[in-house]
Amino acid sequence: MNDNNIIQKKSFDFAIRSIIAYKYVIETKKEYVLSKQFLRSSNSIGANIPISTIATFNLNLAP
Repeated sequence: MNDNNIIQKKSFDFAIRSIIAYKYVIETKKEYVLSKQFLRSSNSIGANIPISTIATFNLNLAP
């Protein structure tokens, strides 16, 4: 993880918090379907960061 990229850091911190929340819901509320979807969608934010970084880089290169 690049320490200079604030979006990456915030995304990583959010992913950690969402995993903790997912574990809490699984253990205490015994809810599996919605919690699994929450985990997938909350972690997909981090997967989209490299794509947006490349797009921004390419946009800055355009004349």
